[in-house]
Amino acid sequence: MTQVPYGDTQPLSSLPLFSSHPNLSHINPHQVAVPQPWVSGPVQAPYQRLDVPPMYTVDTPATIPWSPESEIDWKAVAQMRTAASKRLSARLGSEDADHQQALGRVIIADLLDEHTSEAITHGTTPWASQYQARIGQAVFDSLFRLGRLQGLVDDDSIENVIICGADNVWIESSDGRLTRGTPVADSDAELIDFLSFIASRSEANERSFSPAEPRLHMRLDSGARLAAAAWVTPRPSVVIRRHRAQGVTLDDLVTCGTLAYPAAKFLAEAVRRRASIVVSGAQGAGKTTLMRALCAEIPPTEVIGTFETEYELHLHLMPDRHNIVYAWEARPGSGEMDAMGRRAGEFLLDDALYDSFRFNLSRQIVGEVRGKEILAMLKAMQSGSGSLSTTHGHSAEAAIRKLITCAMEAGPHVTSEYATRAVAEDIDFVVHMEVSTEKTAQGFKRHRWVKEIIAVEASDSARGYATTRLFSTLPGQRVAGMETVPDGYLQAFDPMEELRNLACP
Repeated sequence: MTQVPYGDTQPLSSLPLFSSHPNLSHINPHQVAVPQPWVSGPVQAPYQRLDVPPMYTVDTPATIPWSPESEIDWKAVAQMRTAASKRLSARLGSEDADHQQALGRVIIADLLDEHTSEAITHGTTPWASQYQARIGQAVFDSLFRLGRLQGLVDDDSIENVIICGADNVWIESSDGRLTRGTPVADSDAELIDFLSFIASRSEANERSFSPAEPRLHMRLDSGARLAAAAWVTPRPSVVIRRHRAQGVTLDDLVTCGTLAYPAAKFLAEAVRRRASIVVSGAQGAGKTTLMRALCAEIPPTEVIGTFETEYELHLHLMPDRHNIVYAWEARPGSGEMDAMGRRAGEFLLDDALYDSFRFNLSRQIVGEVRGKEILAMLKAMQSGSGSLSTTHGHSAEAAIRKLITCAMEAGPHVTSEYATRAVAEDIDFVVHMEVSTEKTAQGFKRHRWVKEIIAVEASDSARGYATTRLFSTLPGQRVAGMETVPDGYLQAFDPMEELRNLACP
């Protein structure tokens, strides 16, 4: 039975999204743009997503269970988005984003009114005004935001959105649950087209996504991180990481079971003593969250520099924690490569680290080390102290080997001996995060915890470095217990005499 939304005659202008704006009341949506600005001063254009009643069947006008996503006619949304985009392009001049969105609302409302008029003319039931608002919101999201992905990004209970094709969607909640989601597009081709659209019109950092550039890494305007691949994978693959725990502390991680209190106390002392720390772990293990918690231990008066491919730490957005934060973000560049192998406009992390030496930084924090930028990070560690960074690895010692390999990728001038010595001398501790997934009655659930903490120092041994295990986790457990504490750190645990006895039997 076909569902047709109908039943109320509430005027569209009374709904929040489409209420008239005082600065737009004189605009004719069909009028061609004139060179002069069509409004003086900034346009404030707030809006909210609406919770609306269910749709009704024609012969059973009663309330039925409903899903916000499944009720939307996405084909109608796509058609209106195309029409709205054409009208918007004809009207736009040099207006800023707020003006564009305000004009977009006017155009969408006009299209909805036209749809209602056509329905009445042809003797069909027009959409109910609240359903029109849902369609209008979906068109607006498709034009200016993330389309069918927007609801997922807006949901505070969601941490990760995992997409392996338009209809194979998984949602990871903040409590670790992994459940199947609804399709985010009608086809893979539609999903790829929309990803290309998102990449090209980002206000934060415009990117290219095409067969010539089959991978996409970008920060969304909302602050979430998006990674995507197509043409080189069987189906378009996407992961959206929402940064929920921005204000997290070590005490918070103790409360949620990520690490034990003695380990948190040790790490807090290590940060205050300006030790250089690397956080390692698999993808999705919680490295960035732990990094934010470690950064919370840095005194607020220190001048901090962060270096990331896409902003994830967001320390510069927390002025109540740190007074001065310089945040650098890499940029991929575009066009053909020059004789030096660089694209026009390209800005790498090692460029940022090199420039940062003129900014009187107290600490350099590298969001993630994946390649030759490790050399710049090591130079930063040699120039100061208290640097923090993350890297991928399946254990703490594997992370050390990974960093040595990354340093050697800079070129033949970086020998294995030099890379090993630099890593061993400039990194004090490695904290390894572990993640596991278990099947539950509701789906899947992930667990994250600190598995081990090791100390690193240079050595005359064959491998060039020595490690000491400070905290470790017994098989089957998720709490890293203390094995030993470096010289000078034991007094940090006073008056906890039981910890002194544990560390020095």
